[in-house]
Order: sequence, then C-alpha cells, then structure tokens
Amino acid sequence: MSKINQDRLVQHFIDLVKINSESRNEKAIAEALAEQLAEMGFRVEKLPVPADISNGFNIYANLPGDLEGNILLSSHMDTVTPGNDIEPVIENGIIRSAGNTILGGDDKSGIAAIMEAVRSIKEQGLKHKTIELAFTVHEEGGLHGSKHFDMSHVESKNGIVLDSGGPIGTIITVAPGQQNIKVNITGRPAHAGLAPEEGINALTVAADAITNMKLSRIDEETTANIGVVKGGQATNIVMPELFIEAEARSTNDDKLSAQVEHMVNTFEAAAEKHGAEIEIISTRAYNAFQMADNDPLVEEVKAAFAEAGFEGKTMPTGGGSDANIFSEKGIKTVNLSTGMAKVHTTEEYIAIEDMAGITEFMHTYLTR
Repeated sequence: MSKINQDRLVQHFIDLVKINSESRNEKAIAEALAEQLAEMGFRVEKLPVPADISNGFNIYANLPGDLEGNILLSSHMDTVTPGNDIEPVIENGIIRSAGNTILGGDDKSGIAAIMEAVRSIKEQGLKHKTIELAFTVHEEGGLHGSKHFDMSHVESKNGIVLDSGGPIGTIITVAPGQQNIKVNITGRPAHAGLAPEEGINALTVAADAITNMKLSRIDEETTANIGVVKGGQATNIVMPELFIEAEARSTNDDKLSAQVEHMVNTFEAAAEKHGAEIEIISTRAYNAFQMADNDPLVEEVKAAFAEAGFEGKTMPTGGGSDANIFSEKGIKTVNLSTGMAKVHTTEEYIAIEDMAGITEFMHTYLTR
C-alpha cells in the first residue's frame, strides 16, 4: 500500500509548475513555498541573495525530528526558458507541457516529492529524522543560489539533492568540475572589397584556434565545448572583433586544468600568428565531487531504495548541480533522480509513477 497521497503529490506539482519562475524571477515561488512550509510546521528562514542573482530568496527550513540523525534535502526553484505560463497536460500517466514551454519537472518534481513525503509522514504521526531544507534560486546557468546559500543555518553533515534524470534509484556520486572561458579577439577592420589585406579578421583567428583545439569528448572524464560566438558588422567589413564563450568539464581536476591550459594556449597562439589582440577570462564555475560507493550515506540511501522497492545504483554524470556546491561547502551530498526526462526542452515530461516512486523513497528514508 502506498505511503503517500499520489493525487495530492500530482496536484501540488501541477500548482508549482504553473508559477512562473524562470531564473532570476523566483520571488513568487519562493513566497508560496515559504508559506506552505510554515503551514507544515517548518521553521522557515528567507535567506537574501544579491539582487542580480534573483528577485527572490533562498529558503532554509527546519523540522526537528524524534529519530537519530539529520539530513539536508535540496531542490532548486528556478526553471530554464521558455518557462512562463506553462500548461501541464496529463496523458496515460505522463505529465508534459502543452508543447510550447518546458514542463518544469527540473526541479519542481524534487520540491513536490520532498513536501509530499513530509506531509504524509506528519499525517501518519510517524517519527522521522530532523529535516533541513535548502530550496535555491538561480541554479540553472551557474548554481548561483547554492553558491550564495548561508550555510550557518545548516547542521547536517549529509545532503540529498533531488535534481537528476534516469530510472528511480539512480544515485549520482560523481560529477565534473567546470571552467568557463570567455575570449575577446580584436583584429583590425578594413574594407573587404577595396583592401582586405589591410585587415585582420577576428573570425580567421578564431577558426585557426578552434581547428587546432581538442573539443567535444576528450576522454571518459573530460569534455570541452565552444558554445557562444558573436561578432561581425557587415559583409563588406573585415571582422574586427569576436567574442567566444567556451567551457571545459572533467571529474579529474588535473585533466580539467590541462584542458583549459590547452584551450587558452591555442587561442593565444592563433592570435599571435595573425597579429591580433586577445583577452581571455578563465573562471572556475564549480568543482568536481566524488563519493565512494561504500560511503555510509550512499549505503543508507541504497537501503532506503531497497525498502521502497527500488534498486539503488550509483552513477557518474556529466552535469553540475547544487550537489557540487554543497559538497564543496563540506556537506557530503548525493544527487538522486526524480524521473525527469528531456529536461531543458519543450518535450520535457515526467511519469507520475516515477514521481511517486522518489516520494516513496523519501518517505522511507526519513522514517528509517
């Protein structure tokens, strides 16, 4: 028999995805969740963040328990674009958007699962661990909310982030670090028809660099990508300036450093060869995290999955999440799948069975 109220879970999820909360615009959902958590008996703290991060706030909430142990549970409140005026559609046990927006299962499915598990536990009068919540703003595009999360409130040494895809039971224990690389190439303009040889084409410099650069899949631990290219004024002007934004990721810090150095050196060599000026800003977005399969937290999570009827499997991921930041801040953190699929696209969907599954796990974990 189900330990949770599936209809209430689905309705809460539907209500949440209907609240517009694209990154930086989380005020409405943060206010709604703060109110709901207070009604559930949590002590709620609205934690301020810089105005350029969000018009809302991070949420810390605490619900003391009678069982030994405490845990930090986390999901992010923002969505990618297009995420406004979402119309959820339920068909054959699947929730998707009407097709012109994302759905917002990333990461409102995590929020709904955590809150339904706690609602059910309280209704059933069950003893539970002390529960701490970290609901963050602006996770998409840089993990900004977790980076600015005031950790002085947090007592837990272990954390569970619900923000991944895959079958229920997926436990992300390895995630890469990421470096952002911003490149400004300054060549020299000239008339493309009258005197092209007097110019230095910034695009030629970039093309030369990229041709000589190791990109895409470097090895099983490392990737690199050129994601943004902006430049040019007109077809009759030799392109004088070009902006490029790139990234590198690796679960191995040494490999990440080596890949970034290779990319920077290749850009600089091309600029020197063509006589162009170049400015490169290289910044670490977040660090990698890695947890052993026999870590006590991983074993506890696996045991709760088994009790809830799922097989817990540890896996690596190529993406970053708030788990990277909380790990960096000293909280041993795993990232679990909620069953979200095709995230960041208008084809995003989630199966009700999966959302109920991760909620059942949460109920089991908090009460064992």
